[in-house]
Amino acid sequence: MPSSRLSPRRELATATGDQRSSAETRPDAPGLLSIAAVERDTGLLKDTLRVWEKRYGFPQPLRDANGERIYPREQVERLRQIRRLMDQGHRPGKLFAASPTDFAALLVQSDAPAALPAEAQRMLGLLQASAADALRSALQERLQTLGLEDFVLHFAIPLSIAIGAAWARGEMEVAHEHLYTEQMQNLLRATINALPIRAGSPRVLLTTFPNELHSLGLLFAQALLASHGAACTSLGAQTPLEDIRKTAQNGGFDVILLSFSGAFPARAAFSGLRILAADLAPGTQIWAGGRHLADKPAVIDGVRYLAGMADTLLALQDWHATPPS
Repeated sequence: MPSSRLSPRRELATATGDQRSSAETRPDAPGLLSIAAVERDTGLLKDTLRVWEKRYGFPQPLRDANGERIYPREQVERLRQIRRLMDQGHRPGKLFAASPTDFAALLVQSDAPAALPAEAQRMLGLLQASAADALRSALQERLQTLGLEDFVLHFAIPLSIAIGAAWARGEMEVAHEHLYTEQMQNLLRATINALPIRAGSPRVLLTTFPNELHSLGLLFAQALLASHGAACTSLGAQTPLEDIRKTAQNGGFDVILLSFSGAFPARAAFSGLRILAADLAPGTQIWAGGRHLADKPAVIDGVRYLAGMADTLLALQDWHATPPS
């Protein structure tokens, strides 16, 4: 489902972070990045980096005078490549086990230019030129032409993926990503707020687990659901499990939609989903967006996995067909 850094493509692993600072180097280790800087630069959690170090032998950080991990830039670039491939559904174990030739082939395949329409290509150019006003107008015009559902599924998502790929190739700066994300979020929120207020169904609560910063995918899902009459309430990113449970119970929500980016550990996701599902009111469904979860799902009563954004509408259709009592 779809920010830590925000890559729009990572937002959709869906489902998709809101913020990333530029990489920071330590003054006593020029050219080396602290673990906090690597987390912000790649969107990979510190705990994930430490687990990979033990399990796969990579990354291989050095240590500064205080014994803290510091990472060479070439290792950070490799981590960015791994993250990019994970966002496309590849599992980390297979990526670490891949030969250099196979890994390079995956990168070439992932970098293949998408068949973007000319209008999307023009927006990439506006973004690279930091033309905020022109970009905002172009996005608004495209939304009015396509309508909300087609805009999200067939324009905004492919555009976000293209921007993520451009960043990975070094063609976009952090500021470009932030500019795009702000413009897209502002546009979609204004559009959602302008929809007629009605007592729709189901009542959907949208959020992410703690340590999952990415929320653009949540906004895409909210736009799709709201355009089909669902009553949506978003808590944004990083809501504690107990708060999710209490809010869902007190608010009488029918569905909890959670977004997990490709870097969120599947084991932690399944563990949290089990805890949450076990303590919800009967009939409350959980929709978990994230391709890496849907590929090898854990069977948990009340949990439905969404491999892509279009699956959100399928889940909505099925809910209306057989709403829980």
